[in-house]
Amino acid sequence: MSTETSADLIMKLYDLRREPVMREARSWIISYFPESAEDIVKTMIDPETSAKFRMVTTYWDMAAGFVNRGAIDEEMFFDSANECWVAFAKIQPFIDGVRIAIDNPGFLKNMDALLMRQPNALETLAARRASMKRWMQARAEMAKGF
Repeated sequence: MSTETSADLIMKLYDLRREPVMREARSWIISYFPESAEDIVKTMIDPETSAKFRMVTTYWDMAAGFVNRGAIDEEMFFDSANECWVAFAKIQPFIDGVRIAIDNPGFLKNMDALLMRQPNALETLAARRASMKRWMQARAEMAKGF
């Protein structure tokens, strides 16, 4: 695949991320901190959170699938799609339990394959979880000041 093709697809993915409902879902997932597979399954069936969760996770799984199949250059993808790490960081510690609970061994397999083959993947995911918790604490502190 050419650099131009990868760039074009990455720009199309970026445009999809700017859609208002997707922006809302992306904002929501940053503040989402499940503590178990059961929490994730509840999120997936709760009418208040299901669509947001599915929108973000399936978007990034789709994008990861493009990379895994060679439609997008992997290095170029990671130059601009680090949010994929954030989304998967929320789920990764519980992924096996979720797959069992929903009887879907392929749940988020593209994100899993793409991210887990990166150097220091587990450390990166843990760092993203910690970073998001700090961001949420900072947001809460800022809100108190207003």
